[in-house]
Amino acid sequence: MTVLEQPGGYRPAPPPAWQPRADAAPLLPGAEPYRLLGTAAAADIPPGLLTRLHRELVRGRRYNTQATALTRQGRLAVYPSSTGQEACQVAAGLVLQDQDWLFPSYRDTLAAVVRGLDPVQALTLLRGDWHSGYDPHIHRVAPLCTPLATQLPHAVGLAHAARLKGDDVVAIALVGDGGTSEGDFHEALNFAAVLNAPVVFLVQNNGFAISVPLSKQTAAPSLAHKAVGYGMPGRLVDGNDAPAVHQVLDEAVGRARAGGGPTLVEAVTYRIDAHTNADDATRYRSESEVEAWRAHDPIALLEEAMRERHLLDEEHALAARDAAERLAADLRDRMNQDPVIDPMELFEHVYADKTGQLREQAALLRAELEAEAETGSGGPGIGE
Repeated sequence: MTVLEQPGGYRPAPPPAWQPRADAAPLLPGAEPYRLLGTAAAADIPPGLLTRLHRELVRGRRYNTQATALTRQGRLAVYPSSTGQEACQVAAGLVLQDQDWLFPSYRDTLAAVVRGLDPVQALTLLRGDWHSGYDPHIHRVAPLCTPLATQLPHAVGLAHAARLKGDDVVAIALVGDGGTSEGDFHEALNFAAVLNAPVVFLVQNNGFAISVPLSKQTAAPSLAHKAVGYGMPGRLVDGNDAPAVHQVLDEAVGRARAGGGPTLVEAVTYRIDAHTNADDATRYRSESEVEAWRAHDPIALLEEAMRERHLLDEEHALAARDAAERLAADLRDRMNQDPVIDPMELFEHVYADKTGQLREQAALLRAELEAEAETGSGGPGIGE
């Protein structure tokens, strides 16, 4: 006899007839990635938006190539390039208002730069000089997140807190396809939907989690389809179609700002470069695959559409390239300067009020530095 059959045993009440809470159809993404370029709707894209997207894409490509070169020169410890993914990064940086927040992953330095962050500050963490390299509160850009997907719950928490305070704030959280396999992804989307938080999740599906293809991560029809399981809309967009990504993100941000809750956006794109400078991408993908995606380059696609509308002549193209070269030259010159590092800064900006353990560690380090300075043993002095 089971406990449920025993006299006085626990007997749950019969469940009421189950009914779906909402129609799932509006939450489902389209069967194909949404596109604007090459369609009849492309004629309605504002010329000013096309020009701005083009300028930022060209600057972004040059930023990626310059940062990669700095890595080869030993000025950066590592650089995860976003070459080929610039449309996602640029759109995410442009759709936010000043009071909104960007939550980037380690590959999203370009999005932070488009948001207005100093390019050198965006690379400081990857240089190994500082905890972050910038003040998140000033720029409304959370610290670049190296652990996979841990920035997603942070974005939900900030967005939910802002809504409770009555602040007009929306957060965009960027993550790669590999990050969707982490528990933080599930927790963030579940909390965001339950709390109706004003947050937009942008998944940059670039085909690989380092060397692991998407087919070995999920059997879902698309990553955007995961949204329906959490009760939020899923949008699938061509991640190399800059105006399409901008429109989809802009609509999702507007929906969140109006109280409509979170949205999961999957942008289908491709990582042209290796995962980082420490990766050999030839081990897990063919050059023919990479070349096929080069033919779908976000800059080339946009320039073709702009020329068809007579919005891009040689003068405008040259101006965009010149602006990109100025950014690269400034980045190169400033990154080639040896930084002035104070080891005691390790203990700054960790907690508003230092813990006892931090104070103890700081005192130990200070004593070591003072001893080295007195003996002239060659160790770095305080403030040197």
